[in-house]
Amino acid sequence: MTAQATDLETEVLIAGGGLVGLSTAMFLGRHGVRSLVIERRQGVSVVPRAAHFHLRTLELFRQAGIEEEVARRSEEEFLPDGAIVAMDCLAGRQLANIIGSLNEGVEALSPCRRLFISQPKLEPILRRRAQADGATVLGGHEVVGFEQGSSGVTVLARDVATGEERRLHGQYLVAADGAHSRVRELLGIPLEGRGVFSNSMTIYFDADVSPYLAGKALSVIYINNPVLGGVFRFDRSCRSGFLIVNMTGDPARDPDAADAARDVSEARLTALVRSGVGVADLPVTITAVARWRATASVARRYGEGRIFLVGDAAHLMPPNGGFGGNTGIHDAHNLAWKLAWALKRSAGDGLLATYEDERRSVGQLTVEQAYSRYVARTAPYLAADDVQPIVPDFNIELGYHYRSAAIESEDAPVLLHDHPHQACGRPGTRAAHVWLRRNGSRISCLDLFGGSFVLVAASPEAGWRAAAAPFAGHGLACHCVSVDLIDTDRRFAAAYGVSESGAVLVRPDGFVSWRAPTVPADPRGALARALARTLDWPAREGALIS
Repeated sequence: MTAQATDLETEVLIAGGGLVGLSTAMFLGRHGVRSLVIERRQGVSVVPRAAHFHLRTLELFRQAGIEEEVARRSEEEFLPDGAIVAMDCLAGRQLANIIGSLNEGVEALSPCRRLFISQPKLEPILRRRAQADGATVLGGHEVVGFEQGSSGVTVLARDVATGEERRLHGQYLVAADGAHSRVRELLGIPLEGRGVFSNSMTIYFDADVSPYLAGKALSVIYINNPVLGGVFRFDRSCRSGFLIVNMTGDPARDPDAADAARDVSEARLTALVRSGVGVADLPVTITAVARWRATASVARRYGEGRIFLVGDAAHLMPPNGGFGGNTGIHDAHNLAWKLAWALKRSAGDGLLATYEDERRSVGQLTVEQAYSRYVARTAPYLAADDVQPIVPDFNIELGYHYRSAAIESEDAPVLLHDHPHQACGRPGTRAAHVWLRRNGSRISCLDLFGGSFVLVAASPEAGWRAAAAPFAGHGLACHCVSVDLIDTDRRFAAAYGVSESGAVLVRPDGFVSWRAPTVPADPRGALARALARTLDWPAREGALIS
């Protein structure tokens, strides 16, 4: 079909308007970048999937100004701070206590708290925030083709109702179009990993299970019995929820046990819910069912030219640990500021290349950790020598490390992750949370980050404010402890691994790109070189210093 002659122009095109696509648009908007989201659906998701959102994700929502609304909507749907356990059935016995409380130990690491919220509640918040900052959502359309050149990407989008096609042009394209990404397919980028290990399904249903959950603060209940292996999640009322089914029967005896979705008749779905609850005559109303393949895979490349993959388009993992959506949102956040700096002509071409360098290794780590949790909690028959040991959740949520040209390396062991308390301001790690006071109000130092590069000096005596002044026009803000920030607990210097004369440079995504444990002989020159490295400006170092 011939496309319309009239093109729509924007800075960034986004294929897919779900959780990750809308987050991408929101983060771009916070940097003043216009985007156009192309989404098959006319509205938001109607499937009541309840997602587990991690600390880092809530910190990013905090930056975007939506943390309080998200938390409020979460409490309307779900009890906060519940445990994650394994049981043989809801009416039966507990097999394991996986996490005693969802937010145990978080106060020392973050100003935020983990929570559950369903996509129908979250997506409208993301969409409103993105649109308020300049994003446009084109509903009822899908990407069917694209061309990219030196000046941008032209997308061919089809109206799913009428078949009418139109051309959309942007300087970049972000593929947030999910597990079956059309963009990834057209780029010819394969997935690599463990392949499919279960034909799974999610059963959405209404049933009153309050007699079995009353008085029990349980967020996630793994079910392991001879009939099924899967996961329950219920709303606050204990009358509506979903059951993920990964396995039916014993894989050692039944070769079809991992083909859980082979029969989706209402009678079978009802029987599975009843088995999971442990009540043979429980009244159950099936409201929906979604079939999907459990896999653990990562795209061989995270993009090509002016096109970038995020979320499920870049990596696929089982839901164990709740890492999938969170990892996609973190992809979007990492990419958004780099696109913004590239569009402002404030960075060299090398900055965008660091998106894959930084996020693909994190994707590989997280996919394997999700798989390890799947094996340990649901499918121990898959245990083998190549299954990675499970590392603490905090390491995956907050403790992953970036390695790229946008990070100033130090003479220290190269790590993929660590407990966030051990990061201590090392370049490539998330900036640590420390409570401070500013203008009489208590803030987290994380509240300083998100819009620009930020230099934080441990004290005003070392001359860092004067060193930073020439770079204010390059998007650098400077704060000094004991001047505009009060460190009442005297934790900042230790948390960032600097002395009283040192300073730390934090990128717009809240990751440390460089630090000076003590003040160097030429602080302005050292800062100029750090910015030039991060922003791929080696030829302009002299101009920065002058």
